[in-house]
Amino acid sequence: MLTLDRIYNASLLLKDIARKTDLLSSAGLAADFDLYLKAENLQITGSFKIRGAYYKIAQLSKEDKAKGVIACSAGNHAQGVALAAHKNNIKSTIFLPGNAPISKVEATRRYGAQIKLVDGVFDDAYDAAVKYQKETGAIFIHPFDDENIIAGQGTVGLEILDQLPDVDAIIVPIGGGGLISGIAYAVKNLKPNCKIYGVQATGAASMLKSIDYHKRSPLQSVSTIADGIAIKYPGEMTYELCTKYVDQFASVSEDEIAMAILSLMEKQKIVAEGAGAVSVAAAMFNKFPLKGKKVCAVISGGNIDVNILSRVLNRALTAYGRLTNITVELLDKPGRLKDVLAIIAKKGANVMEVEHN
Repeated sequence: MLTLDRIYNASLLLKDIARKTDLLSSAGLAADFDLYLKAENLQITGSFKIRGAYYKIAQLSKEDKAKGVIACSAGNHAQGVALAAHKNNIKSTIFLPGNAPISKVEATRRYGAQIKLVDGVFDDAYDAAVKYQKETGAIFIHPFDDENIIAGQGTVGLEILDQLPDVDAIIVPIGGGGLISGIAYAVKNLKPNCKIYGVQATGAASMLKSIDYHKRSPLQSVSTIADGIAIKYPGEMTYELCTKYVDQFASVSEDEIAMAILSLMEKQKIVAEGAGAVSVAAAMFNKFPLKGKKVCAVISGGNIDVNILSRVLNRALTAYGRLTNITVELLDKPGRLKDVLAIIAKKGANVMEVEHN
């Protein structure tokens, strides 16, 4: 059973394992409310996932540890489990979807895990991991639907209340729901009047659909640059906790996520992955009633592949109206391109690239 004592116990256990990440003021991203950023992108492994993974594995018996552990992940949970297993001298086998960013796959492998890539998305990797667990008897470490995982993630909530005692609202990304469930449970039991807001990508809004339908409801497919929260089906336990403790839900578009990533880089010098930036996107684009409030947005991770980052930044620049593609048909005569460039220069613009045929 999830209790506040269990979350406090997790906090004590994680004291020398996970960082107490900074809470950063961010005046440049909000106009009419005070915005603070809980920088879990600066956590060990680049996301909050080490908290739940380590706490869960630490609770295993000696006999269970000897069996090894199995996990499935879109990337960040994989790294958390792999590192936690390494620190406990346990064998780990990690199932990842075939579209997982290369940077996350390689980082997981560096922690000593055996990697198995599965065609499809997270849910396909989950099915493969469950099948493998039944065949081998290894211990399955669920990425979100587990009380010890949720308790570990709930330590983020304890830290926020310690760092910003008068916080009015906390905005949290949602994938399967482990992070927001832990934060919401901890915060609502200690500061009931603090609002908890949950955010998903529009292309992977399984928790929002479930809340709307008043039951866990799977998506047929997911598509988003926020690969870390691209989950078709929320957890059973996390759905119940979200229903009870989360005040409001919203989704953000791909352009809004991209613009949040760019704004974090330019104004805060923070690199966030798509999943980590959805909370900031929700704050920037007024998804919740925040005027006059002290607000904390949780940046859940910063593990973004450089190739994806390049595309995301171009998308954001286009959405902001700072980058555009134009096609011009010119006569094949000397000086014609120079004339076009002169017009562009007169408008104070720069040419990034020229292609001609």
